[in-house]
Amino acid sequence: MIMNTDLRQSLIHASRQFHQLGWMAGTAGNLSAKMPDNSFWITASSKKKGKLVTEDFVRMSLTGEILENPAPNNKPSAETSIHQAIYSLFPDANACYHVHSVEAKLVSNFIAHERLPLPPIEMLKGLGIWQENPKVYMPVFENYLEVSRIAEDIIQRFKQTTPDVPGLLIRNHGVTVWATSPEAAENHIELVEYIFRYIVAARQAGLNFQH
Repeated sequence: MIMNTDLRQSLIHASRQFHQLGWMAGTAGNLSAKMPDNSFWITASSKKKGKLVTEDFVRMSLTGEILENPAPNNKPSAETSIHQAIYSLFPDANACYHVHSVEAKLVSNFIAHERLPLPPIEMLKGLGIWQENPKVYMPVFENYLEVSRIAEDIIQRFKQTTPDVPGLLIRNHGVTVWATSPEAAENHIELVEYIFRYIVAARQAGLNFQH
């Protein structure tokens, strides 16, 4: 069995890396990892992502109860409900990462509808797409001040349609990915951010890969 602190150390490592890359500026973003008992550690609210320590996390149940809180002033991330939704929808998901990059916000405005076409580039293989010239989309959700509304939209849409890739965009907000392990989720974030940078560069170059 993986120890609790091991999971938190993985999240700390990823958050520091993402902070250095500008994807988790200040206290923005949130990371979580699921335990074998289906509870999950998630970053506490208002913690600087470049300076996290093991006390900066809260262990939650899938129904939203606080099970373990190492520091008395900790509050669960404001976006805990999105992590709960992902873990409930995808039982194989053991990590859920959400970051706030500039590129994620930009590409979310390149389309007005509910899905972003992804370019048919090699990086899609890392997200599980093994096709020649694939036509793949990333779901886009509207942003609400009340995060539970976003979580409910995610649940309702994904109950009806399985996403092409293990990721979603929230317009003018950020990207969320999920995976079978913290290491795989870190890889997914790096891949989708590369794809977003490609989309921004392609737009600047006048290239069009709309499906």
